[in-house]
Amino acid sequence: MATLNPNPLDAHVFKIPDPPEEFGQDGGKFYRCYDALANELDDDMVSGLKDQLNGLLIFAALFAGINTAFLAFTLPLLSADSSDDTNALLAQNNALLTQLVTGRNDSVPITSPLPSAGFSAPHDIVIINALFALSLAFAIISSFLAVLGCQWLVYYRKRSGGGPDSQRWEQLRRYLGAERWRLQTILDDVLPSLLQIGLIIFCLSLILYLRHLSPTIAVIVGVPMYVGLAFFIGSALCTIWDKYCPFHSPLSHMLLGVRTIKRLKWRGLISAHTIKRWFRLLTHGRGEESLETLQIITLRRAICTSDDPATLLYATANILGISNPSQMEQLWRDSDFQERFRDQFENSYARMLQLRGRDQIDIAVAARRLYCGVATHIMLVLDSHRRSTYDLTLVHTAKEATISAPQEGLSECSAGLVRATLRFPTHQVDRSNLPDEAVKNIGGHLIKYSDSDPDPDWRLFSVIMWAVFNLNTVQRLKMESAPQSYGCRDVETMIQTLDKAFKTLTGLECSSLVDCDGVLMNILKGVRQIIVVNRDQSHIITLQHKFALLEICEPVLRSLRVSDGARQAIRNIRVDLAKAWQREFTFRATHTTIPARFVDMLKNYLAGLRTIYQADPGYHECLDVLRAFSPPIRQLFSYDPSTWANRDGWRKRIAFHKYFNAFVFDIDELSGRIQRKTLLQIRNPDERWCHRQQETLRIRAIYSLPSDPPGSQWDRIQQLEISDGSSYPSPQEQ
Repeated sequence: MATLNPNPLDAHVFKIPDPPEEFGQDGGKFYRCYDALANELDDDMVSGLKDQLNGLLIFAALFAGINTAFLAFTLPLLSADSSDDTNALLAQNNALLTQLVTGRNDSVPITSPLPSAGFSAPHDIVIINALFALSLAFAIISSFLAVLGCQWLVYYRKRSGGGPDSQRWEQLRRYLGAERWRLQTILDDVLPSLLQIGLIIFCLSLILYLRHLSPTIAVIVGVPMYVGLAFFIGSALCTIWDKYCPFHSPLSHMLLGVRTIKRLKWRGLISAHTIKRWFRLLTHGRGEESLETLQIITLRRAICTSDDPATLLYATANILGISNPSQMEQLWRDSDFQERFRDQFENSYARMLQLRGRDQIDIAVAARRLYCGVATHIMLVLDSHRRSTYDLTLVHTAKEATISAPQEGLSECSAGLVRATLRFPTHQVDRSNLPDEAVKNIGGHLIKYSDSDPDPDWRLFSVIMWAVFNLNTVQRLKMESAPQSYGCRDVETMIQTLDKAFKTLTGLECSSLVDCDGVLMNILKGVRQIIVVNRDQSHIITLQHKFALLEICEPVLRSLRVSDGARQAIRNIRVDLAKAWQREFTFRATHTTIPARFVDMLKNYLAGLRTIYQADPGYHECLDVLRAFSPPIRQLFSYDPSTWANRDGWRKRIAFHKYFNAFVFDIDELSGRIQRKTLLQIRNPDERWCHRQQETLRIRAIYSLPSDPPGSQWDRIQQLEISDGSSYPSPQEQ
């Protein structure tokens, strides 16, 4: 169906689509294919039903005319014949005239009742006329419904206003309504069955009428009619034994429906829940399908119906844009879709080889990569929350161990395809370990993968981290963590995966499988891209998540295997986070109020630093932290109490003032220990003393927070905090 490509077998004009990040965001390619397919399907259905209705109207008109002619003969038999009364009266007159002529004196009764007075229609005549009238009624009803069906079809194909998207969804809702209310069944089966029932009744009444006239003629006419009726019933029974028998009719469909009704669980249909549901539908009406449901239906309809390679590939590519397990479950639970997708998955390479041209092998490989990636995506999304009961062993039938995207075109690939192809080797877990060549292939692609997306895609970032920390697990990927990290919607899982990846890249086992320095630099670049995203560009990555990312980057600096470029990248991340933190609380101070959690985030980060850098090697890193965060901290402390959200914020601000100065003094003490070691190497006492005094004064003077001026609002709040039983004054009281 829907052959859209002018030459779908020409490899020169055929191209495998790149999966979109979100469903339908492929430049309208899938929707154009689907609209053409839907129009073709609707036109075929409407034209077929219209032809049938037109034929039914013609036959009903002829049948009604023949039936009316017979009724013209049989209806007079229900009443007395006026000629019988006339003949009776003439007989009486003749008797009187004869008596007068002959001179007889016989008495002639003149009060004898007429034949019409005691007339009663014969029972068989009543039955014959009732059957003829009933047959005519069926013909008239079927004609009326046929005309009404034509009006239904006109409304079904009538376009309303709005853009293409609005018309598409409205037409799809009409299609679902026609399926739900069995429009095709009514026009295909109910209307013809009414006419067929009327025809059978007419034949029966005709035989009875002929039997009333002449039993011999009734037998001669009745035999072929009985044979035709037996053939009609027998042909309907044949479809029960063989569903592909061509002798389908409304009777055969009714018999098949009876078999289906016997299998229904009537207790479930008449349960209290169902009764309440139907009552609610009757009182409130039925709601419209959501946009997500309509999108799933378009995919299912395109894949299950179309044979056009372009339509199938565009529909398959858009499956990668579905990340909601509920939507994926709604798509996968359809048995027709499962069967169709399995067939396309298993034969994708062979069918693409049928294309003509020089690039047919490349196109076949790209199509195979797409189907493998989509199959992996379906498997992992359905299993991401451990909620699916479906058969998820689809990818296990693949013969490939890996099917990675080409490195030369990786920058043009969507993040969804990169995630899916990187996760494809998980199908080997239940069978055997990954071969060495497959592991090296993944390791070789990790550098390109980690540098493939210029935009901060944290889901792709999480998948790359998952692949990194699993490379050294005896060359076997951990399937139990695959669905969660693939389909996760929380950033916490990505942060945990990143921590494991850092430990892998700074270890010794990973160096033989992947370029650790290159992957680490690309990962840090990705972390920096995520941190610099503004608050209006992402509602998923919060400021607290960004602090957590920096916290897991700090231990990397203690590894001796980390290059200078990676160290500098982490220091740049510190500066970017300090700016992001400053930008966020500045926005809060300008538009709303500053919550207490802004102080807690920085305090927790500094507490983690004190745990990590307890020895001399952390001195320079702590100084770098002071250089990055000291200016925004001073700006935060410059706001008056009315800018803070509540009294808890005031307490946190006062406590952090002491904590930060203690942190600065700890660094100063660390600086003193380093200087004492250095001074032992300086022989001039004056030079040693000057060096120590300048360094100590410089750290304390620059980075420590000054006390609040006496008499200021913050000083009054702090004094009230010291006094027992006092409460903080509100900003209005001040």
